[in-house]
Amino acid sequence: MYKPLNLLQGYFVTGTDTGIGKTVVTAGLAANLRQKGINAGIMKPVQTGSKNLNGSLVSVDALFAMTVAGIKDEMELVSPYRLEPPLAPRVAAELTGITIDLFKINRAYQELLNRHDFMLVEGAGGIMVPIAGRFLMADLIKMLNLPALIVARPGLGTVNHTLLTVEYAKSKGIHVAGIIINGLKESEAGTAEKTNPGLIAELSGVPVMGIIPHDAGVDVDTCKPGRVVELVGAAVDWEMISLPGTGGMAGEYQ
Repeated sequence: MYKPLNLLQGYFVTGTDTGIGKTVVTAGLAANLRQKGINAGIMKPVQTGSKNLNGSLVSVDALFAMTVAGIKDEMELVSPYRLEPPLAPRVAAELTGITIDLFKINRAYQELLNRHDFMLVEGAGGIMVPIAGRFLMADLIKMLNLPALIVARPGLGTVNHTLLTVEYAKSKGIHVAGIIINGLKESEAGTAEKTNPGLIAELSGVPVMGIIPHDAGVDVDTCKPGRVVELVGAAVDWEMISLPGTGGMAGEYQ
């Protein structure tokens, strides 16, 4: 049975792996929410693999999402830690001599929450990626007190990866609001791609909120949005998304 939950602050967008499409999903969700009249903001607390643009390190993920959604917040607030090495945040910070201050991240989040009605916070890598010391991405989700959206691949192996992510999140006391499958190549979809969504929902007890098709026109690094807004808008079950001031709810299967 689907049990709705009134979760109005936003979501933490995590994934079953790195390169899973969290940024594309975050951008598409934010853009569609803003089109629906919801003042949505985005945040990428820690970006590794940041690019040097005009002498300043920039979070390409945050830049892409802000550009797609038309968000004008300062980069320093949206992505407080922009690290150049394309490594786990803890390792990238240690190599560059930077200490990640969790209070700084929380202050930035609270400021963005004051500006926006709904926040989409994108993690780095998966849910167990270390940020500082033994503080993991899951601990950041807990610190910000947000429910999680898990982005997963469509193909073979995703059932195992997704169930492991869901179970670990639950073990840490994180509410998993939903799963979004990203990057489905419909012309190449086989039995695994067709059966995985139902199997994941059944075994995890978490609803699959949408299956987003692959779009070759999207390129986060060069800020090319392709049809991300249109595809996410059509693929996501918006009745499952918690929207401030509307009847939309998030929930779980029990």
